[in-house]
Amino acid sequence: MGVVHGNLHATGRGETNKNPMTTPSTKFTEVVVGVIVDAKGRYLMAQRPQGKVYAGYWEFPGGKVELGESLEQALTRELKEELGIEVTKSYPWFNQTFDYPHAHVRLHLFRVVSWQGTPTSLENQQLAWQGWGEDPVSPMLPANESILDALRLPVHYGITFGSHMTEPMFLEALERACFRGLRLIQLREKELDRDLLIKLAEKVMAIAHHYSAKVLINSSIEVAQAVGAHGVHLTAAQIMSMTERPSLSLVAGSCHNLAELQRAQQLGCDFVVLGPVDNTLTHPDMSPLGWQQFKAITQYSTIPVFAIGGMDTSSFQSAYEYGAHGIASMRQVWHGNSAIANRFKSV
Repeated sequence: MGVVHGNLHATGRGETNKNPMTTPSTKFTEVVVGVIVDAKGRYLMAQRPQGKVYAGYWEFPGGKVELGESLEQALTRELKEELGIEVTKSYPWFNQTFDYPHAHVRLHLFRVVSWQGTPTSLENQQLAWQGWGEDPVSPMLPANESILDALRLPVHYGITFGSHMTEPMFLEALERACFRGLRLIQLREKELDRDLLIKLAEKVMAIAHHYSAKVLINSSIEVAQAVGAHGVHLTAAQIMSMTERPSLSLVAGSCHNLAELQRAQQLGCDFVVLGPVDNTLTHPDMSPLGWQQFKAITQYSTIPVFAIGGMDTSSFQSAYEYGAHGIASMRQVWHGNSAIANRFKSV
């Protein structure tokens, strides 16, 4: 599947342009894509058979939404036709949009976590389960790279809260969290001046490096570059005022509404946090969005979105149900002894 009027839905080649600033009023050809993930965190790829456009290229299975179908119905039908499986559980994820000469195409990505039957080639395509650390199948459709990047993105984003600790306590809590599985960290210590923040960031980077964890510095591009951090986490005000993406590997941001999310997409952010979803001690003056409003804002997002505000490990199920990539938390992640989720897996 995956062909729209003879053009590949996600080639990423010259005939398409990714357009993150489309709005709900834009007229789209709607396509569903199933990112099938098993309990080991492996994902399923399909190779386009001979006789189809870009034969031999690997992609995620899916296809066009038919008239009168919901997205979930289209996903179920496509995966049954292609793979012979019956989807029993899937989560909305994020979208990709492309401008073709003949149409605007929007890919609706779903993480498929439960199904009946064994995926089987029903359209003469080769299938391959891909595990992390293995050599990926090749050639891959270029536009699938953004999906693979999102799959690599941890589902728990830990935000530091060191002001209530001594530095040794803070670093010990960070080490424990990394040992438990934390792999994505935002250093958010706004009360520190530049020099003290750099000194602390260097220590955080040393611990993170040992666990192959990624570190983003809150708001300060200068400090992120000075310590060799993986990226920067922008405030909503920065997102709305910047005209160019910072020159760092990872750029994230904080959003509270649709306008900020759309601007983050236009700026080229890799992911954002959106909230507060629930009441939070960090922003007691802000009214929570609630899950329904969270879903309404994120349903057109072209980048992964973390839910933030009152989140803990019990929030993952709701977060996935309402389209979040994962959760961001400032307090719970630094306490306890339980494992911290890293990559997305089915259960």
